[in-house]
Amino acid sequence: MNQPSPALVTQDAVRRLPRWALLLLCVVYVLPGYIGREPWKNADIASFGYMLEMLGSQQWQTWLNPTLMGIPADTSALLPYWIGAWAMQLAPAWVAPDFAARVPFGLMLSLTLAATWYAVYYLARTPGAQPVAFAFGGEAEPTDYARALADGSLLALIATLGLAQLSHETTPALTQLCFTAIVFYGFAVIPFRPLSSTIALLVGLPGLTLSGAPAIALIYGVVSLLGLLNARVMHLEAQIRRRALIIVLISTLVSIALALRFNLFLWSLDLSLANWDRWRILGRLFLWFTWPVWPLVLWTLWRWRYQLLDMQQHRHLGLPFFMALVPVAGTIATHAGDRSLLLALPALAALAAFALPTFKRSASAFIDWFTVLFFSAWAIVIWGVWLSLQTGIPPKPAANVARLAPGFEPVFQWVALAAALAGTLAWGLLARWRTGRHRTALWKSLVLPAAGATLCWLLLMTLWLPALDYARSFAPQMREVRRIIGDAPCVQVYGFSSPQVAAVRFHGGWTPRPLSDTDGCPWLLVDVNAEKELQYAFTPSQWSLTNRVPRPTDISDTLLLFKRTEPSR
Repeated sequence: MNQPSPALVTQDAVRRLPRWALLLLCVVYVLPGYIGREPWKNADIASFGYMLEMLGSQQWQTWLNPTLMGIPADTSALLPYWIGAWAMQLAPAWVAPDFAARVPFGLMLSLTLAATWYAVYYLARTPGAQPVAFAFGGEAEPTDYARALADGSLLALIATLGLAQLSHETTPALTQLCFTAIVFYGFAVIPFRPLSSTIALLVGLPGLTLSGAPAIALIYGVVSLLGLLNARVMHLEAQIRRRALIIVLISTLVSIALALRFNLFLWSLDLSLANWDRWRILGRLFLWFTWPVWPLVLWTLWRWRYQLLDMQQHRHLGLPFFMALVPVAGTIATHAGDRSLLLALPALAALAAFALPTFKRSASAFIDWFTVLFFSAWAIVIWGVWLSLQTGIPPKPAANVARLAPGFEPVFQWVALAAALAGTLAWGLLARWRTGRHRTALWKSLVLPAAGATLCWLLLMTLWLPALDYARSFAPQMREVRRIIGDAPCVQVYGFSSPQVAAVRFHGGWTPRPLSDTDGCPWLLVDVNAEKELQYAFTPSQWSLTNRVPRPTDISDTLLLFKRTEPSR
């Protein structure tokens, strides 16, 4: 027996969200974090380091096996490093290399947002997603209903706390997110746009493989093939279903071939699932990383619970549920953590959007007031700390910053201040507008969460950016090293991780060399954690410890600076 849809939506409730407002929100969310900052530790600068290594190499082995001074990358990804290196090759000479490498990643974040919007738009147009038809008319038109839900999904994705930082880094995680969203779109539009679906799947699944997630690409492809073999699935016509089978099969086979050709299948299962501490850590990760989407997802699963029994006929639920389940399982079963969970966000945002047609007015009002209080409080905190750093009033926040980041000197930037003021003013006007008008709009409950998350990200990337750069980059430490040794011809390093090697090359300006008694480099940098092993790695009589250079905000990142006392043999 078919259960009636839980969605009761009038035409008035699917009024159009102004396109200029939605696009402006996306621009304000995407740009901060890509402009004006240093590469951050650890994954961000490590990925940038591999791109730099490719940029300066003419050997194809370097492009097929990314290493930094012999240190392989943490993931089996290739495509993210290729994209960054190509972007730096094509950029004009006056463009900073780190900014040039970020440009395609900013475009990939934009593509992720667009693909999620269109995926939900077409899912909402399927028969099983439609709201209840009223006896005397007045229910929402299918196209307007789909647009409203797509707007809601995009707002939900932007509002998700876990998206902000990882989506603004030049790492394989963002590339995987982008191709996951493309695959999501490709599956969603199969009944409506076969050509677009073909292109999306032929790009998405191999792209996901080359971005370091071949297992996820393989699962998506194989399970989709099994689903398409079912004649009932998605109400597809026979010709469209056969075409979809061929395209998914080809995409899956190409993904497998690429993974085998470049040896990208790396399995790292975490078998400590019975450990209570691990479950506690995972629970905390899920709670904050997917906030505020996860309560809406649970509400969707509850209100559409009868339709969940037949997900093949209700693909607006089955497809995002499947797309989210794979990376969620990967988060639990591997060491990938938040970077695996990141891939579930587009699908979770889609599920969250289908909670909107089932909300009562009291629930929407609670979300609005909670959001206003939550993000306004954080905005006040960010402004308060900035004012304290600039004026000394109130004194306590500035004292806390001085304690946590010793040596940091506040920087005043007019452009950053203007952007922060404009964002804060817009937040105040939006909060007033939302509580006074458009009470029946379907997307209303997610406008304030998305705008609040964007405001806080904007404030952090403007008012707090100098402090965050000081705290989260290797630049201050490398500046201190350069102050001590000057324009040394070369530097040897020992016990370094790939982020540290990249920092020496980018911030210091040296091409680091491995420790060798026969090398004529006058200076040696040693990670403090490798100090005990150092006696077995070099001849002590040739070197003298001159300085200890800590990273200002983390003493465990201290570097030992040795000067050569005897000529090399």
